[in-house]
Amino acid sequence: MNSGLHRLAVVAAIIAFCVIVLGAYVRLSHAGLGCPDWPGCYGQLTWPEATQEVLDANQNFPERPVESDKAWKEMVHRYLAGTLVLLVLAINFLAWKPDNRQRKFHLLAAALLALILFQAALGMWTVTLKLWPIVVMSHLLGGLATFGILLWFAYRSSNTGEYTHGPTLWQMRPLILIGLVVLVIQLALGGWTSSNYSALACPDFPTCQGQWWPQADFSEGFILWREIGVDYEGGVLDLPSRIAIQMAHRMGALITLFVLGLLVFRLVREPVTQRSGIVLGVLLVTQVMLGILNILLYLPLPNAVAHNAGGALLVASMIWLLHRSSSRPA
Repeated sequence: MNSGLHRLAVVAAIIAFCVIVLGAYVRLSHAGLGCPDWPGCYGQLTWPEATQEVLDANQNFPERPVESDKAWKEMVHRYLAGTLVLLVLAINFLAWKPDNRQRKFHLLAAALLALILFQAALGMWTVTLKLWPIVVMSHLLGGLATFGILLWFAYRSSNTGEYTHGPTLWQMRPLILIGLVVLVIQLALGGWTSSNYSALACPDFPTCQGQWWPQADFSEGFILWREIGVDYEGGVLDLPSRIAIQMAHRMGALITLFVLGLLVFRLVREPVTQRSGIVLGVLLVTQVMLGILNILLYLPLPNAVAHNAGGALLVASMIWLLHRSSSRPA
């Protein structure tokens, strides 16, 4: 066990989870453009608070007057993300030290550093390209990928790598991999739904606009590469396009529920994996209920943020299962 790397990876994974949840809170409270510039906020390292600072900011950025309740949220998110970058740099420093003979961490640490730097660039483009949907969705997926790799790093640098579940979990590995892929696709659909402000395109459940299959424009709803320079805050798509996105997210939820539900069923049938199955099952059911409540309660902020956190916890659970199934029994 490499204790220094393990502790750093655990701390960084916790911070990454907090960044994901805080990022969801910023996005869902419509504070994504709370600071119209990057990396500062209205030309300063903090957000404008004093009367003169606000007046100067409004003069320099007349297209987006200061909204302090949004600016501080965005800057706290940036500070926390910056802390995560420093932790990833520290992980690379330890992983690449000459006296560290565990070369298996070199490539993983380098990939993590490249990802976190690209994630920082996506954060900048989110602001400078005014919530361009493809960037917002990529930023969300990048955050989840960073979280997942940090968890994998933490697991592999600990003493829990030995095989303890007999042949059972190894035999489930193909289903675990399929479940993880399906989950990532569903999370991408959720990010596309959020970035295009389509969460309430269907204000009823299980129907949509009072119909089982309303008019939906999938060709327009899933154009990924849209015009640059447009302010996408609030979304620019018409209702049929947003309905198409919401319907795709619902269909993806059904597929995810089936695949992960099948994995839960197989896990709970075996005594040695029963606890893992119960945890995954509880997370899965909770996530589905949070998604339904988002619609029925008209997207309340705490519930919507919890839905994003639930997606990250499902990723954590699947990464854990992937790690525990990675050692083939003798």
